[in-house]
Amino acid sequence: MDVERVAIIVLDGVGIGGAPDAADYGDEGSNTLGNVAARVGGLFLPQLGALGIGRLTEVMGVPPASDPIGAFGRMQEHSAGKDTTTGHWEIAGIWLERPFPTYPNGFPRDVLESFEQRIGRRTLGNKPASGTEIIAELGEAHMQTGSPIVYTSADSVFQLAAHERVISRDELYDMCRIARELLQCEHGVGRVIARPFDGAPGSFYRTDGRRDFSLPPPEPTLLDRLIEDGVHVDAVGKISDIFAGRGISHATPAKGNDEVVDNVIALLRTRSGKALVFANCVDFDSVWGHRNDVEGFARGLEAFDARMPEILGALSERDMLFIVADHGCDPTTPSTDHSREMTPLLVVGPPVRAGVDLGTRTSFSDVAATIAEAFGVSPPPRGQSFLADLITRNRA
Repeated sequence: MDVERVAIIVLDGVGIGGAPDAADYGDEGSNTLGNVAARVGGLFLPQLGALGIGRLTEVMGVPPASDPIGAFGRMQEHSAGKDTTTGHWEIAGIWLERPFPTYPNGFPRDVLESFEQRIGRRTLGNKPASGTEIIAELGEAHMQTGSPIVYTSADSVFQLAAHERVISRDELYDMCRIARELLQCEHGVGRVIARPFDGAPGSFYRTDGRRDFSLPPPEPTLLDRLIEDGVHVDAVGKISDIFAGRGISHATPAKGNDEVVDNVIALLRTRSGKALVFANCVDFDSVWGHRNDVEGFARGLEAFDARMPEILGALSERDMLFIVADHGCDPTTPSTDHSREMTPLLVVGPPVRAGVDLGTRTSFSDVAATIAEAFGVSPPPRGQSFLADLITRNRA
């Protein structure tokens, strides 16, 4: 049976327990899904539970399904690091042997001086920080001086914050493009991120103008291979930014999880022919994970679960849906950063055999290899396809 359309939904930051090398990253004990469920006294996830998520880790309130309606498994990241870009690139078939550079003490002075010279302004900050905390700390000084705020985190990011009434979004985006030009090779961070904010001192808030400026992938991804073979690739949410716009037929911005899901459903209802819909639900990571908002994370999981019947109802007879994650972001730990975790692999759709245990995959790139085989395009050089285990036998 030919597969016509595939959807991938990345639950950004929803890990399911420490990877074997979690201790190397300081992430022993991290289990985003399991720890959140335990902290709030249990989760109500009947749809994800039916897909088999309760068989991947202990999730209070979500018992292991005896007869999952889809295929289920765990994935272990092969690449070094625990960054968003690294995880998504590996899902699309790329391995990184060295992690992107990080800056626990801020960026080198020569890097900042080059950036300041190019933009014609001094900068503030230049340290690892929470985005909401640093604008509370430095937002008033920024408004007085016009100096944008530079900060980073444990991830490989150069983040630039500016008040929208001091530096316009377009000017902030231009500054980020300059930073992206400068941050190459040795200082090639995974992403430069624009972080506009608004409000008054004491009540600053980040607006919806975030934009990510990623390095382009170092080699062709699954998305490039699909495009070359005539498969339409829809990117929803921040997917296009993560891949620097490469291998994308059409990009649909989305502000939060619900808008991402709305767009996925709309595309599944309207997109004809062979197509990949690749979407990222960012709120788990950016809104709740990084802010250690356990209750918000729990409610977000339940809200996504409640949308699952709509998503499944939009699948046609030749469609498959993959639900995965790119890393962990455990809000129950003292850290506000990503965590090196195993991630879920849930696959469902009319062509998919029910109850298939896909085991523990040793690379996220197994997803890319499987989708490449499903569409009949040349496979990426990394990853092992599990399509033969997945597809219903003897279907016309």
